[in-house]
Amino acid sequence: MTFKPAHLLVALLVTALPAMAQNIATVNGKGIPASKQEPYLKQAKAQGQKDTPELRAMIKERLVGTEVLLQAAEKAGFSKNEDVKLQIEMARQQILVQSLMKAHIEKNPISDADIKAAYETAKAQNGENEYHPYHILFDKEDDAKAAISKLKAGAKFEELAKASKDQGSAGKGGDLDWISQANVPPEFATALAALKKGQFTETPVKTNAGFHIIKLDDTRPLKFPALEEVKQQVGDGLVQEKIRAYQQTLIKQAVIK
Repeated sequence: MTFKPAHLLVALLVTALPAMAQNIATVNGKGIPASKQEPYLKQAKAQGQKDTPELRAMIKERLVGTEVLLQAAEKAGFSKNEDVKLQIEMARQQILVQSLMKAHIEKNPISDADIKAAYETAKAQNGENEYHPYHILFDKEDDAKAAISKLKAGAKFEELAKASKDQGSAGKGGDLDWISQANVPPEFATALAALKKGQFTETPVKTNAGFHIIKLDDTRPLKFPALEEVKQQVGDGLVQEKIRAYQQTLIKQAVIK
């Protein structure tokens, strides 16, 4: 078949139109593919926005602005800057890892039953009561015993607390504010639950932090939040636990020298 000049021009235009239609704009001769606006459209729709010409125009403006800046950055040589290259590589690694973790959670989702079980466990660990204790912490058991003797002789707890190893509470007379059993080491919680209001432990209580003298100021029923109030928080915590477990599994399977 032989094309006449006019027919050839029409044929060339028809061939070029699909390629031109794939770009929503060109910046200094570089095309911005229409596919680049799809993620923005998807995000906008997920937020309840409608796909309108105005929305597409706004996305186009954003993409053009970004492309202008990218070209300026390339022209300035930032793509060859070692610090920039390192940041790009770190971002790449983060995106890959996040994608891996997201896929793992999608394949192994957290169920409502998982959330309820974790909630009930936390509720049991916190116990029925909330406590308002004071404490004095020592490195040595003998020092704690000496302080107990002084307390029995009439010394004020708040005064002795100034020498506490726990500087966070020492200036407040040893005050730890209101806590539940889950907020303190098991040994501390057991000793605390055995005290009556106004009593202090007559033998030092040993934890990983040292030797404590504990005084109970008051107790009150624990107001534990309802499941629906903390469901999202509990679910997020379980997701993080599952991700850590998956990471540890991969580490154990890896050949590390």
